[in-house]
Amino acid sequence: MSGGLRFVAARAAALRGRVRVPGDKSVSHRAILFASLADGVSRIRGFLEGEDTLATAAVFRRLGVRIETLGEGERLVHGVGIDGLRGSDTALDCGNAGTAMRLLAGLLCAQRFDSTLIGDASLSKRPMRRVIEPLQRMGAQIESHDGLPPLLIRGGRQLHGIDYTLPVASAQVKSALLLAGLYAEGETLVREPHPTRDYTESMLRQFGVAIDYAPGHARLRGGQRLAACDVEVPADFSSAAFFLVAASIVPGSDLLLEAVGMNPRRTGLLASLREMGADIAIEREAVQGGEAVADLRVRHAPLHGIEVPIERVPDMIDEFPALFVAAAAAAGPTVVRGAAELRVKESDRLATMSTALRTLGARIDETPDGATIHGGHLLAGGHVHAHGDHRIAMSAAIAGQIASGPVTIDDCDNVATSFPGFVELATAIGFDLAARRHT
Repeated sequence: MSGGLRFVAARAAALRGRVRVPGDKSVSHRAILFASLADGVSRIRGFLEGEDTLATAAVFRRLGVRIETLGEGERLVHGVGIDGLRGSDTALDCGNAGTAMRLLAGLLCAQRFDSTLIGDASLSKRPMRRVIEPLQRMGAQIESHDGLPPLLIRGGRQLHGIDYTLPVASAQVKSALLLAGLYAEGETLVREPHPTRDYTESMLRQFGVAIDYAPGHARLRGGQRLAACDVEVPADFSSAAFFLVAASIVPGSDLLLEAVGMNPRRTGLLASLREMGADIAIEREAVQGGEAVADLRVRHAPLHGIEVPIERVPDMIDEFPALFVAAAAAAGPTVVRGAAELRVKESDRLATMSTALRTLGARIDETPDGATIHGGHLLAGGHVHAHGDHRIAMSAAIAGQIASGPVTIDDCDNVATSFPGFVELATAIGFDLAARRHT
């Protein structure tokens, strides 16, 4: 076994307290991007200090944007305007951030200069053809290794608008096409088979772009400029999800999660947990920087299995590893269908999460596009490999809180990509969880 960060999780007592999880990763990526393209200076508060979002900021610095760090979670971005980016003489490293690479592909294919996008070993295995092909239809020239990174993007191409229906619902691909559409001649219309999160559309409007959007479609015309504005980043629902599940399944728990982003295209897990019998109250609803936020009060409650509605899948695609843990702790079967997208995330999450929970004694029948998790079996201790996937690592750590023996989780370094300080926050509310380096 190679060295790296290892988690060791064990059965917890009740989880209690108040916690604010880090800023939303999706919003943080987009805030840096749009602020960089705007005319004027934008202030971002609540920015996620994770490796993925820091990689995005580093890319824009390479492209000539001045980004000041004013303090933890606060950035001042001196926008260069829609036509002010400068080419980089070295490759642009997206690290582990698939969002960054896909959105940057849409942006950079419209620039005057050539660019090369690279990523880490995990990102280099993630499919990019789904974003390359529609961009090529708009006139972009992008070269790849059979649809995989690195991406060599040729500049100096005139793009034209497109009326495109996504074959698979993807907020990242939609966002890439809308970014390219800002530079294209005419109008760009993106249609979706299922509505996905609308952070790009909402933030474009916040930056002054005229965009028509509703669940399932977005339309804008090229040639518009962005005006600087301030962005408040809500707490990340995907990060809160781990604590929603943990407090639901650890007896005696009573936990308050503060100012969580409640974008309806992100909260499918909340609906599923409540349908399973979870005791989660929505309190102090507000609007923060154009996004709905609320406190979530979660108390332990007995859960039962459900069949997750297929139409809900896009609204909880990042939360399925955590849902699998809730399903393993629930009475009866939980059925997931229509989630083949999980196979092309940081790991094959259907396979990796099924294997992890089987190792701990759960019974799971895996299918090509989902799984049936037969809940009600006591989880045991065991040794889990996260395969460099931050959501697998954190989900396994939740499972450890109700296991009969210690759960050792290897390859957890990438937790820092989305949830810096996870172990510290978790232990502060009662998790039995330790992180250590091993060789």
